[in-house]
Amino acid sequence: MHLKRLFDFDGQSLKEGVLSVKEKELIVDAVPHTTGCPYCIDIHSKAAKKAGVTKEELAESILVATALKSGSALAHGVNALNVYDS
Repeated sequence: MHLKRLFDFDGQSLKEGVLSVKEKELIVDAVPHTTGCPYCIDIHSKAAKKAGVTKEELAESILVATALKSGSALAHGVNALNVYDS
């Protein structure tokens, strides 16, 4: 029963709203590149293409996700290295 609610919520959140389906698919394809979910990447890359996202648009959203992920890795790295300064 809870899984059905999750899928219902997912479906509702991806419907056309203030953001277009295309814009939402760009977001939901970028996010799993930071969380590392290959299933989500596969599903949403296909959905993005279906929603009219171009290969170039998808590549750019992945680059943005990559930049954010590398920023967090750097920040956590600095925190780890700060152990040696205390």
